Amino acid sequence: MENQKSAMLGLRTALYTVPSLDEGKKWYALAFGIEPYFDEPFYVGFNIGGYELGLLPQETSSLDKAEGVVAYWGVEDIEAVYAHLLKLGATGHEKPYNVGGELMTGSVKDPWGNIIGLIYNPEFKVPG
Repeated sequence: MENQKSAMLGLRTALYTVPSLDEGKKWYALAFGIEPYFDEPFYVGFNIGGYELGLLPQETSSLDKAEGVVAYWGVEDIEAVYAHLLKLGATGHEKPYNVGGELMTGSVKDPWGNIIGLIYNPEFKVPG
């Protein structure tokens, strides 16, 4: 792939598993302030600023979710969004903090143990 355009087009979808798609759909609609555009018994999809947030039915009953990869959702006011998610029943995972310059990150766990990363990065512009 030398001297070619990258085959990787960028992030398209972040998936979260929930024991009840109906409950998950309601919570994520409130959390992100948008209704799903795709709603089927096997998958619920939200369009978040041109990126997919997908909900899948949870196969097991364990709340022990892997913490190896975290998708960070861009926000303008990280403190306000963090507080909003806590008010909806999320638990704090990592309080918002400065990671250099103006950049800030933080994360919460949704009511089912999924990690939702938040990032304020005024330098990052979505290609368009």
